[in-house]
Amino acid sequence: MTDIRHLVCPHCHKVNRVPVDKLSAGGNCGACKQPLWPDQVLELTDQSFAAHTGRSDVPVLVDFWASWCGPCKMMAPQFEQAAKDWRGKVRFAKLNTEQAQGPAGQFGIRSIPTMILFQNGREVARQSGAMNQAQISQWLQSKGIR
Repeated sequence: MTDIRHLVCPHCHKVNRVPVDKLSAGGNCGACKQPLWPDQVLELTDQSFAAHTGRSDVPVLVDFWASWCGPCKMMAPQFEQAAKDWRGKVRFAKLNTEQAQGPAGQFGIRSIPTMILFQNGREVARQSGAMNQAQISQWLQSKGIR
């Protein structure tokens, strides 16, 4: 019996069933045929936020940020590099708090950048302040993500 995980497509937002041993291999969405693990970090919107954080069995790390935020801009390339390191294990996503105010308000974002780790639709950890690639990886490991 193969262990299956649900992974939401970053393009069409449909849920895909992926064998655990194939998660890091990439693959394409069964509906839209686009890559399930694109090279860039996923940009979430008010509409796509709930699908990705609530319907994926794969942990989702969301960076809540704003375009005017200096520390957010400094952290962005570090977040993108960490996403490459964790490909197939954690979905990295960004949510612009100026454009998607619903989720930012729902989760009480008071300072940015703030990262929230979601598993099975629930917030399991939160960290405010800019971090570099190594710190992001250490933080994920400290939360039991391997």
